[in-house]
Amino acid sequence: MTSEDPTPAADVQSDSVRIRLGIAYDGTDFAGWSRQPTLRTVQGELEAALGTLFRRAGVAPRLTVAGRTDAGVHATGQVAHLDVPAAALADVTRPKRGASGASHDAGRPQQPGDPMTVLRKRVNGILGARASDVVLTHAEPAPAGFDARFSAVWRRYEYRVADAGAVHDPLQRSRTVWHPRDLDVEAMDAAARSLLGLHDFASFCKPREGATTIRTLQAYGWTRGRDGVLTAALQADAFCHSMVRALVGACVAVGEGRLAASDPESLLRAAERTSAFVVMPAKGLVLTEVGYPPDDELERRALQTRARRELHVDGVVG
Repeated sequence: MTSEDPTPAADVQSDSVRIRLGIAYDGTDFAGWSRQPTLRTVQGELEAALGTLFRRAGVAPRLTVAGRTDAGVHATGQVAHLDVPAAALADVTRPKRGASGASHDAGRPQQPGDPMTVLRKRVNGILGARASDVVLTHAEPAPAGFDARFSAVWRRYEYRVADAGAVHDPLQRSRTVWHPRDLDVEAMDAAARSLLGLHDFASFCKPREGATTIRTLQAYGWTRGRDGVLTAALQADAFCHSMVRALVGACVAVGEGRLAASDPESLLRAAERTSAFVVMPAKGLVLTEVGYPPDDELERRALQTRARRELHVDGVVG
């Protein structure tokens, strides 16, 4: 099985350890998440680093991710898991002589000999530590039944747009789309909220053969910050291909006055791809968080999600 079709937890070898990773990256110079033979990708960089660390143990770890982001999309709260033999993990995380003092990993104090702390630090060191555009933010033993992709109950994204009245901060240029006209944030917010709920989002998804476009949009709203920058916050059980950037594009068209606030809902009901708005650039989009149920519900959630999608090629991207 590939990393996009992960092995169920029950099928993992009994001597293996499943590790949950938190990942952040600047997507500017990546051709998306998924491993590709001739292109630089987030998965490719991380698996190469893991492969270097585990080489002496004869293991080449593969990652299963919560959301396969597109080229140029960023993340601060990406989640993935990997399975490695317990003996190999112990071998590559053995503390070096002279290690002392404690560290903090995602707000939790950990001793230098803690395997998860050592794993995170050594992978980040291979990636380039402070200069890298992808880092592990935390590592921890995964609870029983955890699957980074199929156990997830929601994904949350943000999208930033600086219109004519906003501060155009050059330090934020890689994650903010600069828009030349003023936008009506109140109209955009009203249009966004009209799209909430369980719908067929075919009007806002790039078609993929065999893939469903039915999703539950749990939250979508727009706000303007003190710097004038508009931020969209979106949350759904999952997003189909280009769905987030299409939803943002429809609301930007409303903010410009090219569409009425009621038009995105009408387009949604038509359930077919439209050219009434422009899909927004990837660089304004950030995957901020992935939500999971309580530990005792993880395995059931994974089984339910897998059963629902096993007949579909179901990408989870922005």
